[in-house]
Amino acid sequence: MKAGEAKTGTGETSFGFKTVPLEDKQGLVNTVFDQVASRYDIMNDVMSAGLHRLWKDAMVSWLSPPHHPRAPFRVLDVAGGTGDIAFRIARRMDGNAEVVVCDINPEMLLVGAERNRRRLRPTTPCVFTAGNAEVLPLPDRSVDVYTIAFGIRNVTRRDKALAEAHRVLKRGGRFMCLEFSKVDLPIMDKVYDAYSFNVIPPMGQMIAGDGEPYRYLVESIRTFPNPGRFAAEIERAGFGPCAVRMLSGGVAAIHSAFKL
Repeated sequence: MKAGEAKTGTGETSFGFKTVPLEDKQGLVNTVFDQVASRYDIMNDVMSAGLHRLWKDAMVSWLSPPHHPRAPFRVLDVAGGTGDIAFRIARRMDGNAEVVVCDINPEMLLVGAERNRRRLRPTTPCVFTAGNAEVLPLPDRSVDVYTIAFGIRNVTRRDKALAEAHRVLKRGGRFMCLEFSKVDLPIMDKVYDAYSFNVIPPMGQMIAGDGEPYRYLVESIRTFPNPGRFAAEIERAGFGPCAVRMLSGGVAAIHSAFKL
């Protein structure tokens, strides 16, 4: 069995705690994000008590994009439809750079594109385009940085997505992933579980009008590999040694690796 593919049997994978055919997962994930797109950022604030903003800041700070790139510098942000990561990166660079946001979900892209139109005098453009993380619409060795935040766990075949990240990066390019992880502090893990399963879905019902998408999002966190296993998947895709930074007691983690 390949990393990131079927976990439960031939041609099957997980959708939250359910087992579904591989070919069905993407459609199910699309439905989830169609339902939550307009309230996605609000719910992120509620679900994480605003911590997701600090985690995204931490990711971009660790990336440390060049302020004034001498050569054309291109960042690809995958599954970043609403633009949260893209805008943070763009603000740190001044000209001679571009941030491309690639997301499979048109509803999320619409939200991000509208936010992009409201940006004040941007010197680094953000371009929004539709695409699948497993088959990216970019040429080989065409980007300097690949980022993905809270998106890799929704991909059907992680091994293909990681292979695509490796393909589109230039030699020496950097892969960075921010994702929910495994809480590693006693007592806090039980509090986190209770909050996730008993509070977040009702919040989703109240704020977004439907709690089921948030039940899936909570379940998908629990089925995602732990930081060590995910780091091994990244290295198997052809990247160099993968560094990991844990955030908020393991609620989230950043993985960083370079294409050798």
